[in-house]
Amino acid sequence: MPRFDQMSKTELTELYADLRRKYEEAAGLGLSLNMARGKPAADQLDLSDELFSAVSTGKDCRADGMDLRNYGKLEGIEDCRTFFGEMLGAPASQVLVGGNSALNMIFDTLMRAMVFGLHSYTEPWMGQGKLKFLCPCPGYDRHFAIAEALGMELIPVEMKDDGPDMDAVEELVKDAAVKGIFCVPKYSNPTGITFSDAVVRRFAALKPAAKDFIIVWDNAYAVHDLYDEGDVLLNLLSEAEAQGRGDMVFAYTSTSKVTFPGAGVAAMAASAENIAYHKKIMGFQSIGPDKLNQLRHLRYLPDMKAVSAHMQKHAELLRPKFETVLNALDAEVAPAGIGTYTRPRGGYFISLDVMDGCASRVWKLLADIGVEMTPAGASFPYKKDPRDRNLRIAPTFPTLSELKKATDLLVLCVKLAACEKLLEV
Repeated sequence: MPRFDQMSKTELTELYADLRRKYEEAAGLGLSLNMARGKPAADQLDLSDELFSAVSTGKDCRADGMDLRNYGKLEGIEDCRTFFGEMLGAPASQVLVGGNSALNMIFDTLMRAMVFGLHSYTEPWMGQGKLKFLCPCPGYDRHFAIAEALGMELIPVEMKDDGPDMDAVEELVKDAAVKGIFCVPKYSNPTGITFSDAVVRRFAALKPAAKDFIIVWDNAYAVHDLYDEGDVLLNLLSEAEAQGRGDMVFAYTSTSKVTFPGAGVAAMAASAENIAYHKKIMGFQSIGPDKLNQLRHLRYLPDMKAVSAHMQKHAELLRPKFETVLNALDAEVAPAGIGTYTRPRGGYFISLDVMDGCASRVWKLLADIGVEMTPAGASFPYKKDPRDRNLRIAPTFPTLSELKKATDLLVLCVKLAACEKLLEV
């Protein structure tokens, strides 16, 4: 296939007419296909059905010397703290286990910072003037929405192949109004890259002007490898503690895409002092989490060996989907010189950069023929991609046959938008 930018105007015009004909045919099919959000498909959810019977009677409900059906254990049951401590690289004593959502725990952390201060020795963020938060992008739209909802200014930071642009981060944190940065460090949303050891060490060594600066280390895809040789992420908590900077790291994860997204278990790890401080504030919110759900998960997934075996089953379902998308992009987009994309070895997304100025057009073309994708620009602060080129592909939810149709139409629309751009249609 020739590159589009090397074709004559006549060749491009003929190609455009052919692509337009195929698009009109697709428009008449009445399709309804969804590649919008990174949701597990039903066959993935079926893998965890044993959770329903993992705890069945009151006799099963004792741990830590108590009846888990009752109030208490605000920090979570001990074996669950150990479990998540292993996942996050922290001792159990530095872990708080919560409900089903790490995003909820992140929101609560930032709200506590606003009202009470982030640490026991800092003042509340409210009243400190206009605050700023660093947003590596393309990045996770729900992270950005939290900071925007709290009235902060969102500062974009370019994502590179090994993580955020650390030269920019190190310069930006010299401003005391910058209160933190969002990170999805392993199989990042949406690029799928894993932060390099060098990037993690530079995070650990940060010396922000704000003493209440926070690194929101959302390790959502800690165990979501697609291949036997998965990416390895350096432990930021231990690296930061070695630098005397442990207080600025708050790490999160959950079983949301390990078991049931709506009924999983989430956890937060931080320094010992921060855990004690945040637990105290949590006491005003709750008398204890859903400990029965924590126990169900421990019975079904008692250790990391069990998690690894379980996630291999997920990978067997997901690999063909990722490879379906990548094979189509390899065959039709890369040779034409009309897009670049990531090749993640885990996680839930593929990041596609089309020609500048074309992402919104591709999204609209797809929407008009019944293919739903996350809107162009969603992976940037304020939903504004300055180059209008990035699209997030979520291959997990559709069936393989649906995904094949949706990917073929994605490729068609990328080509069509590229022709329109080059022909100035």
